[in-house]
Amino acid sequence: MAAGSGGPAGGPRRRGREIALQVLFQWEAAGHPLEAGLQWAAGEYNPGEEVLAFAADLAGGVTRHRLDIDGLIARYARDWDLERLARVDRNILRLGIYELLYAGRPDVPPPVAINEAVELAKRYSSEDAARFINGILGQLARDRGLAGEGRPAAPAAAGQGESAGGAPAGEGGSGAAPSAPMTAGARPAPAPGTVPGSGQLGGLIRQPGEGTGG
Repeated sequence: MAAGSGGPAGGPRRRGREIALQVLFQWEAAGHPLEAGLQWAAGEYNPGEEVLAFAADLAGGVTRHRLDIDGLIARYARDWDLERLARVDRNILRLGIYELLYAGRPDVPPPVAINEAVELAKRYSSEDAARFINGILGQLARDRGLAGEGRPAAPAAAGQGESAGGAPAGEGGSGAAPSAPMTAGARPAPAPGTVPGSGQLGGLIRQPGEGTGG
C-alpha cells in the first residue's frame, strides 16, 4: 500500500496490520465504521479470511482499549500532545501498544510486536517516526517487564520480524533490524513545512469508494 503499489505486502499478519492501520486511519479521519472499512478492504485487496480476521481483531481491540492506549501514548510521548502526532503515527502506536499489552497472543512476543510497529512506520511514515515509535514501545515494554519475553532482552532487540506462522523471523521480507531506539518521546522536530508521518500515505489512505489510482 505504499505509494505506487497495489496493496498490502508481506506475510498474512503483516498484511493484516497494514489493513488494520488503514481501517483505523479512515475510522479516525472520516468517521467510517470499522465494519465498513473492513468490507471495503476485503473488496479492494481480497486479502483472504485469515488476514481480514486478524485485521478486524487488531482494529477492534484498539478501539475497545483506545482511552487506555491514548493515555499511555500521552504519558510516553513527552513534549508531544497526542493530537499533534501525525494521524498515521498515532495509529501505528495504538496498534503497537495493543499488541504489546492487550492482544494476549503468546506467538507474538513483545520484540516482534515492537518490530512490526517499527516496520509499519518505516513503510508508511518516516525513519524518524520509526525511531520515535521504537523508543516509546521499547520503553513501555521495559517499564512493564516485557522486554525479555520471547527472546533475550536488549533495548534494540526489536530487530526481528515475524514469520507467517508467528515465529520470530523476517515477515514481509527484509528481516533488517530497526535503528537503535531513541529515548522515549524524543522525536526530532520535523523539517519546516513538513507534516510528521505523512511520507507514504498516498497509496495507503483512500476512502471507501475511491479508486486505486492504478
